[in-house]
Amino acid sequence: MNLNDVIQIALFIGVFGTFAFFLGNYMANVFSGRKHLLSFLRPLENFTYKILKIEHEHQMGWKEYAFSVGIFSVFSIIFLFAILVTQKWLPLNPQKMMNLPWDLALNTSVSFVTNTNWQAYSGEVSLSYFSQMMGLTVQNFTSTAVGMACALVLIRGIIRKRDPSGTADSGLGNFWVDMTRSIYYILLPLSFILALLLVSQGVIQNLNPYVTCTTIEGGRQIIPMGPVASQVAIKQLGTNGGGFFGANSAHPFENPGQLSNFLELLGIIVISAAFPFMYGNLSGKRRQGYVIFGTMLALLVTGIVLAMVAEYSQGTMEGKEMRFGKAGSVLWGVVTTATSCGAVNAMHDSFAPLTGMIAMINIMLGEVIFGGVGSGFYGMILFVVITVFIAGLMVGRSPEYMGKKIEALDVKLSMIGIMVPSLVILIFSAAAVLLPSALASRANSGPHGLSEILYAFSSGAGNNGSAFAGLNANTVFYNVCISIAMLIGRFSVIFPVLALASNLAGKKTIPASEGTFPTDTALFAILLSGVIIIVGGLTHFPALALGPILEHFLMLSGRLI
Repeated sequence: MNLNDVIQIALFIGVFGTFAFFLGNYMANVFSGRKHLLSFLRPLENFTYKILKIEHEHQMGWKEYAFSVGIFSVFSIIFLFAILVTQKWLPLNPQKMMNLPWDLALNTSVSFVTNTNWQAYSGEVSLSYFSQMMGLTVQNFTSTAVGMACALVLIRGIIRKRDPSGTADSGLGNFWVDMTRSIYYILLPLSFILALLLVSQGVIQNLNPYVTCTTIEGGRQIIPMGPVASQVAIKQLGTNGGGFFGANSAHPFENPGQLSNFLELLGIIVISAAFPFMYGNLSGKRRQGYVIFGTMLALLVTGIVLAMVAEYSQGTMEGKEMRFGKAGSVLWGVVTTATSCGAVNAMHDSFAPLTGMIAMINIMLGEVIFGGVGSGFYGMILFVVITVFIAGLMVGRSPEYMGKKIEALDVKLSMIGIMVPSLVILIFSAAAVLLPSALASRANSGPHGLSEILYAFSSGAGNNGSAFAGLNANTVFYNVCISIAMLIGRFSVIFPVLALASNLAGKKTIPASEGTFPTDTALFAILLSGVIIIVGGLTHFPALALGPILEHFLMLSGRLI
């Protein structure tokens, strides 16, 4: 590494941290109903409720909220599936793209609705402009808003005092209102700004047919066109990651240069990083938000350092863009897997074994190192609950968080949300290893081939969407199995989170005492980090030992297979 690389990383951390602080305060104003910068759009918000017949003053309990999330997601999958299997008859298809096969359409539909954006296809040769815009881009907005809404419910459950009438569960918010505000006041404005900035840097945005050119050698080359900037903006800001092109943000039409690379990298993390600050603002206890942000930042920086050391020690420029260099590629790889984004500007398959392992671990931990928009925050709160419980057992103090006593049901719900996605990763990876047809999709044998499979199911269950790029996942087996993994990975966390919010909302607020373990200190941040690492390590170390770790030692011995 040189000084420029260090400056790039330090500048990125400083800029996203600053933006996240101010954005978090703005988001707190939006969701608390206070006056904010875009309050003049309130008539549009009210008009939306009127047109859609939304009872915006109605407060939902967790079961009603969960039902709304579930039914919206089911209809979204059906809607997107219908577009993908009929796209050749739909408008805005100048290249006459054919309909997708059922298994690929199912996988893509589930992928974008669960905010995973796993892509077993190349967009420029598979999807029409209509599918890209009305199908994928719309889901980029709505799936992100679902994550934000569920995180808001958990925050309300933590900070809300029990209603004397015993109806605290009915005051967790309104799913449709939370969705509307997330899109109107946060996602749309930020996407509009970022899209304009990207267009200024050379990211294309048009509805033109593809261009056929004559190359220097006299051959013919087809150059894809399309509405790229609008999709790239929300794919980054929503931690969606699904690219317009198969090469994703390694494609020069999606990511032309260093400034666009920095802007897109900033977009990946800024909203997720704003959630702890919003939480501190809404709760009136800013130090609680600072502790969560600090824990996330410490884990992110640790991952960046370890990945940089591994890549600069053993990695090559294979699979990386010269215009970004090693530092730009590795930084992106760590950030995109820590935030549940999945966008790539380099091929993770070509990273050094330990660099690829860091990316894989970021996903396996639950992508709580900032994580997806909303989903990263509520995933971190699940670990907070476990840490409070463990800390209370260790030092003999009462397990309390924000004045709410942590009891058996809270711990059980948190463990379900943490462990089920991990079980999905290991079970499906084991099945793929045992099936010859699944093994045939690998580009490599030996430990690297295992890493390709392990990464694919980690990416699916973790709702990340990135890939090692060495696995042919466009088969019936992988399309169906990864679809199941994505669904379980999304909703096995969301539903326990909503139930946990309801349980916490119904608890009495207990004043802090000498027996209360403080959760707003650096010591708690250290304990929280340790719990995250230990749980992830105990769960996934055996599989990692057979994959990237073994590959690393084989490479050192010169016997890499």
